Amino acid sequence: MNVSTMNREEKINYMTTKPVPGLVCQMAVPTIISMLVSSFYNMVDTYFVGKLDTNATAAVGVVFSVMALIQACGFFFGHGSGNYISRKLGAGEYEDANFMAAYGFFCAFFAGIVISVLGLIFLEPLAMLLGATSDFMEPTKQYLGIILLGAPFMMSQFVLNNQLRFQGSASYAMVGIVSGAVINIVLDPILIFVFHMGVSGAAVATVISQIISFCILWRVSRKGGNIKVEWKNFHPDFRSFQEVFRGGFPSLCRQGLNSLATICLNRSAGMFAGEYTVQAIAAMSVVTRITMFANSALIGFGQGFQPVCGMNYGAKKYGRVREAYWFCVKVAFVFLLAISAVGFVFAEPLLTLFRKDDAEVIRIGTVALRMQCVSFPLNSWIVICNMYLQSIGKATKASIVAASRQGIFFIPLIWILPFFLGLQGVQITQMISDICAFVLSIPLGISVLRKMKKQESEFIQ
Repeated sequence: MNVSTMNREEKINYMTTKPVPGLVCQMAVPTIISMLVSSFYNMVDTYFVGKLDTNATAAVGVVFSVMALIQACGFFFGHGSGNYISRKLGAGEYEDANFMAAYGFFCAFFAGIVISVLGLIFLEPLAMLLGATSDFMEPTKQYLGIILLGAPFMMSQFVLNNQLRFQGSASYAMVGIVSGAVINIVLDPILIFVFHMGVSGAAVATVISQIISFCILWRVSRKGGNIKVEWKNFHPDFRSFQEVFRGGFPSLCRQGLNSLATICLNRSAGMFAGEYTVQAIAAMSVVTRITMFANSALIGFGQGFQPVCGMNYGAKKYGRVREAYWFCVKVAFVFLLAISAVGFVFAEPLLTLFRKDDAEVIRIGTVALRMQCVSFPLNSWIVICNMYLQSIGKATKASIVAASRQGIFFIPLIWILPFFLGLQGVQITQMISDICAFVLSIPLGISVLRKMKKQESEFIQ
C-alpha cells in the first residue's frame, strides 16, 4: 500500500494501527535508498576527482565540511518543522502543521542565501579555516565557490525531503533525492573529463543536481494528502522558532558538529602527519566518505522510524513507540556488525579504489578505517536513541546524544590524542569517541524509555 497517495486521515490511521515492524520497514526502505544514493554520489565525487590528483582529492575533502554544514542547517529546519508536523498530525491539529511547514521551508531558503553571500565574500579565509594549505588552495576555492552558490536550494530541499518523511510520504521524498543523485553521478565524469572542467566540474554537477532535486521535491510535496507549502502560511514568530529549535537542534548538533569535526580532523591530520600532510588529509577524506556511506544506511533506517515514532507519540500510543525503538536498535546492530566485519577485512582494497597510485594514502587510510570498524556497531544505539529522543520532543537529551560522538568527545580528542601519539592518534580518535558516546547515551535513552513505560500504564488505566 502506498502511504504517500493516501489522504491525511487515512495516512494517520495507517501510521497508528499497522503492525510496527512492517510499518517501520515500509517507511525505512525509501529513506535508506535516499540516504545510500545521496551518500554514494558524494563518494562518486571523491572517486572521479581522485582520478585527477591527490591535491584535488584533498580539496574536495576539506569542502565536504561546508556541505555538511549546509546539510546541518537544512536538517535543523527540516527536522525541527517535521517533528512538530508529525506530532500535530497525530493529534489532529492540522492548521498548526500547515503553518509550521511554511515556516521551516522559507526560513531555510533565506538562511541559505545568507550563507551563500557570506561564504563568497570570505571565500579564501573560509578555505584556510577548513584546512586548505597552499598546495591545494586554488582547487579548494574553485570547488567551494560553486558549492556556495547552490546553498539556498540545498537547504530548502532538505526541508522538503524531511517534511515529506515526517508526514509518512517517504516514497515521494525518495524520488526527489534519488533523481538528483543520479543526475549528479551522470554529470560528474562528463563535466570533469569530457568538458575538462576538473574539480569545478564536480562542483557544478553537485549544484545542478541539487537544484533539480529541489524542483522535484517541490512538485511532489503538492500531491496527495501532503501539506502544501504556501507563502500565506508563513508567519515569523518566536513560538515557531522555539518549536523548530527544540525539534531541530539535535540535528544541528549532529550534522553541524560533523562539519566542525571534519575541519578539526583535516587540520590535525595536516599538523601531525609530517611530510605526508596532503596524503593524510586525502586519506582521512576517503575514510570519511566510506564510513559516511555505511552510516547513511543506518540514518535512513532511523529516519523511517521517526514518523512512526512522532505520530504514535502524538496519538499517545506509547507502547507502539517503545516497540518500534527496540526493533530498530536490534536490526541496526546486526546490520552494522556485518558491515564492520566487511570493512575491516577489505579496508585496503576499498582505499585502493580511490587512490590506487598513492601508497601513503592507502596505508594511512587502511589503519583509520579498520579502527573505525571496531566501534562502528555501537552507532546502532547512539543514532536510534538520538532520533527517538528528538522525535518525542526531548530536545536537551537528544542534543546531548547528538553532540557526543562528533562534538563532546571527538573534537577534544582529535587534538589531545595526536599530540601524544602522532598520526596514530588521528587514526584512532573516531573509535574512542564512539565508545565514549555509547556509554553516555545509555542512561539518557533508558531513563526516557522507563518514563514512557510508566506513562503507558497510566494512560491505559
